[in-house]
Amino acid sequence: MRAEALALVLVLSASQGVAQDRPADRPMSAIDWLSDSVATPASVPAGPLTQAEPGVTTGASIEAVTVAPLGRTVPDAVGILPVSVTGLPRGLWGASRPDDLALRIREERADMLPAMQQQLYSLLLAELDPAEAVGATGYTVFLARVDKLLELGALDQAEALLERAGPENPEIFRRWFDTALLLGHEDRLCDILRATPELSPTFPARIFCLARGGDWNAAALTLETGRALGFISPEDDALLARFLDPELFEGEPALPRPNRPSPLTFRMFEAIGEPIPTTTLPLAFAQSDLRANIGWKARVEAAERLARTGAVTENQLLGLYNERQAAASGGIWDRIDALQALDQAIGANNSNAISEALPAAWRAMAEGETEVPFARVYGKKLAGRSLHPNSTALALRLGLLSDDYEEIAGAAQPVDAFERLLVGVAQGDVTGLSAPNGPARAVLDGFTATEAPIRLRSLLESDRLGEAILRAMSMFNDGTRGDLDEVSDALALFRAVGLEDTARRAALEYLILDRRG
Repeated sequence: MRAEALALVLVLSASQGVAQDRPADRPMSAIDWLSDSVATPASVPAGPLTQAEPGVTTGASIEAVTVAPLGRTVPDAVGILPVSVTGLPRGLWGASRPDDLALRIREERADMLPAMQQQLYSLLLAELDPAEAVGATGYTVFLARVDKLLELGALDQAEALLERAGPENPEIFRRWFDTALLLGHEDRLCDILRATPELSPTFPARIFCLARGGDWNAAALTLETGRALGFISPEDDALLARFLDPELFEGEPALPRPNRPSPLTFRMFEAIGEPIPTTTLPLAFAQSDLRANIGWKARVEAAERLARTGAVTENQLLGLYNERQAAASGGIWDRIDALQALDQAIGANNSNAISEALPAAWRAMAEGETEVPFARVYGKKLAGRSLHPNSTALALRLGLLSDDYEEIAGAAQPVDAFERLLVGVAQGDVTGLSAPNGPARAVLDGFTATEAPIRLRSLLESDRLGEAILRAMSMFNDGTRGDLDEVSDALALFRAVGLEDTARRAALEYLILDRRG
């Protein structure tokens, strides 16, 4: 027992020493709320969570080197969507520098139109060859992709990528660890931490995992060791002590809530019965509110936040809206009532009731900025119905925001210049159409362009197609806020490189949804 305890102290001292060498003001990643769960590994004796074989040293690691078993694909090449699904060429990144790609990925906004979100997800999740730049580490672009997924709240997708990349790299593991914490999969990651000697867990992570594994004595010993060595902050000490033995602190005042908790801190506050509300936290934390043990209202609110970034499906969102009857009025309750009224009218096949319910449902979804998930569920169901004039116009717009936009456009009977433009854009043919306003003119200019815009042509000519697409996405997002030339050039680029579906969806959403300014 003394030998194990001594080995434990040595392991912890070494790993924490490495962590302490990192300047406190230097962020480890663009996601500044990640848990400091692992440090760069050092050559130390094995302990309870580092089960290296006797006599075998793990060696010292250099942070810029990726360590992986022979035959494993480098992280930058990891994806979960094959080219047959994305339609993207495997050599999309071409001659781009990984640092440039990572910067462009991190600069993409989260609050973009759904068509841009969908294109971004394709880029983040695609199986692509790594960039060809000399000296690439093999995980620079991968970390940027995962960080963007975390920013969007897309934890299931991030976890799938992280699992395929493997846990050997500390910066990859810490993202996986935090993703698992927010999804409720932490026990599995603690098992991986025990079985991966390349990783050196920090004190809080080690204590948490020992406790989750039922080894409370080792967790308490580790806490005492951390205190003695000065490697646990007063705030972490107070939280860990309550986490390990909450009964000792019954009747004590609640701990101060941190403004920017890490997922590990967040889960330990939850464990001691002092949960931190997620509404002011980064979007990824909202995923924890989707768990079955959370109240219905909190789950619906979390689903709405995540639906705005495409991090939950339309069926998840609408399923929560319909789970039960609204308990009050105002805000989210009114949205639930409006959606359920339309759903019941459609179920009864009552055209008059649909005509009365649809405007209220549309206003409710617009208030929550969830019109596109709404349209994907109801657009085709409403297409072709005989409704009141105002509801007929709304039904057409819903249909054009759905996945069946081209089919619905083919059967539509537009009544004015704007509807004719919408139908033409949905079918990819704007010949002879007029533009009733500035945004419509920007769309027409983009759809009548015959080649890629000059400002993006150099990227295409230098084998940097992926960069060109990312740049066009940023231009479109900025353009929807006022610079109409950027809207036109972005649409022209998408069409020039074969992203016709992205161009049509983006143009339709830009013209129909009120997201400008």
